Amino acid sequence: MKQRIVTAIIALAVFLPAVIYGRAPFTIFIYLLASIALYELLKMKRISIHSIPGLLSLLLLWVLLIPSNYINLLDEFSITKIEFALLGVLFFLCYTVVTKNRFSFDDVGFTIITTMYIGIGFFYFIEMRNIGLYPIVYALLIIWATDSGAYFIGKSAGKKKLWPEISPNKTIEGSIGGIFCAVIIAWIFQYFTAFADSYLSITLITVLLSIFGQIGDLAESALKRHYQVKDSGHILPGHGGILDRFDSMIFVLPIMHFLFLFFN
Repeated sequence: MKQRIVTAIIALAVFLPAVIYGRAPFTIFIYLLASIALYELLKMKRISIHSIPGLLSLLLLWVLLIPSNYINLLDEFSITKIEFALLGVLFFLCYTVVTKNRFSFDDVGFTIITTMYIGIGFFYFIEMRNIGLYPIVYALLIIWATDSGAYFIGKSAGKKKLWPEISPNKTIEGSIGGIFCAVIIAWIFQYFTAFADSYLSITLITVLLSIFGQIGDLAESALKRHYQVKDSGHILPGHGGILDRFDSMIFVLPIMHFLFLFFN
């Protein structure tokens, strides 16, 4: 527990100033986090980040992460992100031929989905911060409240397993408790910031995001269980890897971005 607390304090000391300041330093920081998360996922499949597929994945990730306000960088090459991704698929398939299928079609599928999964999630991290500080603070508070509420309520009152095949310790009571805690924190946030149009709006949005955050956590748990690893990495002592800490954000931020555009 002591190790987890110390790691959390150090991580927050590095993370929060970047979030608050935003702009180029925050974008560079997100590029770093996303690159580490990509490395962690590829490692599960025993694909080295220094291999040709690993380097191609990294290049594709960096393109996917280009913020909207810098998208004109691709205009010089007359190519969109989608076209670049499709070109990447062709290069990966060519590599299966060069390696005589040692790098298989399954490896191509895993690598592409991995890169898209990480790229899309962290791209919207950048996009939401470019919209403003409040959306990111709100998202972080909701995820923290959901995780903490689910853990403590599940530990004290949890009886019915939520999804034992994927995450044996999570309970239905904990999941509902996490949503309840997230709503309470959202109401407090709304009181001080008037972030949403009404308490009803922020309640409905919070419930939706809390559910998707928990699904994101379960999705990564399913991935780790499939590849028989306990944590995605060890860069954060006591907390695992980058993906272990941002799996919920990867699901929450794209949904939040779409909702933000819809209501504005």
